[in-house]
Amino acid sequence: MEQLRISGGARISGELRASGAKNSALKLFAGALLANEPVTISNVPHLRDVTTMIELLGTLGVEVVVDERMNVEIHANTINCFKAPYDLVKTMRASFNVLGPMLARYGRAEVSLPGGCAIGSRPVDQHLKGLKAMGAKIDMQQGYVKASAKGRLKGADIVFDFNTVGGTEHLMMTATLAEGTTLLVNCAQEPEIVDLAEFLNSLGANISGAGTSTIVIEGVKELSGGQHTVISDRIECGTYLIAAAATGGHIKINGAAPSLNTALLEKLEEAGADLNLTDDSIELDMHGARPKAVSIVTAPFPGFPTDLQAQIMAMNCIADGAAMIQETIFENRFMHVQELKRMNADISLDGNHTTAVVNGVASLVGAPVMATDLRASVSLVIAGLVAEGITIVDRIYHIDRGYQQIEEKLKNLGAEISRHGY
Repeated sequence: MEQLRISGGARISGELRASGAKNSALKLFAGALLANEPVTISNVPHLRDVTTMIELLGTLGVEVVVDERMNVEIHANTINCFKAPYDLVKTMRASFNVLGPMLARYGRAEVSLPGGCAIGSRPVDQHLKGLKAMGAKIDMQQGYVKASAKGRLKGADIVFDFNTVGGTEHLMMTATLAEGTTLLVNCAQEPEIVDLAEFLNSLGANISGAGTSTIVIEGVKELSGGQHTVISDRIECGTYLIAAAATGGHIKINGAAPSLNTALLEKLEEAGADLNLTDDSIELDMHGARPKAVSIVTAPFPGFPTDLQAQIMAMNCIADGAAMIQETIFENRFMHVQELKRMNADISLDGNHTTAVVNGVASLVGAPVMATDLRASVSLVIAGLVAEGITIVDRIYHIDRGYQQIEEKLKNLGAEISRHGY
């Protein structure tokens, strides 16, 4: 096991380059299973979840070559196994999305029900409903989804019961090789969906409407090879921007697209930040000032992302004033509250644990804290940066799922932080 040791009080200041988006790269890997020629994906982040996905593809027999710059070449023609095992799928929800591409191309697939962070119920019923509508036979056997199809899947009109990013991505991928037209209605609109659609179109797919609530896919017989560069990670960028704001610092992130983080940038301006934006960079300067408290309501894109809720709460803990944070996406995403309270944060929850009221305090106090999920864990790091004394963050394997070399990047920005094993 490893932990992070943070000595608080240092101001975050400097420049860094945005990593590629984990949530995009993982789905691009799944989409590469549809191609009958090699596919190269660049700007891939070096993360535990990425390593797990590569391992999963290897288990299926897919040939994967990774160079020293994390360019990943995938050749799916070598696939010789159609079962994605529990031991790998349980650790990462995105791995479930290999089901549809294997089914669409090879007519069969068997994938374990997914795992991932313990942040509430994230069912796959919308995924399975859509696959059935396209003609797939679905059986549940001992925790596995076993899917089969006779011949090509058929295009269908599919209306999602609720906003689902994974479901939208999964069915969009699957429909690329289906016979006829597929209409997806009530789709999620996240930038990662647009990135996936552009990738598939570059291989020969015919997808229109990605980034809107309605996506139309005209099925094609096959996809060819190609190359694609992963978009920047808007959640990683947002995390470092919030860390700089919380510490009264100054940061410039290169390779970041402001259009992917509009909701956050508006809130950071409300908190007192000066922003300088270009097409591929974000610069934030707090001029040494304490941030003002900002209230948020999480919402699907383009609203405020649930994946930045914990980080903004950490900033609010030491902000000037009081703020209300309402979580509308996941029902169990305030697990960081108790850990922040160990550091002297003043936070109260409503009876349903969907709304938190944060009263900013003059300072937090360093303490031993425990990470409970990916984004909650990084909120504790931000709290440690502004706390008096030493903060020890335990169970940081959660952080390593989504943040590449976090301690090195923060060190380069002036933080006193180090990684220790025990």
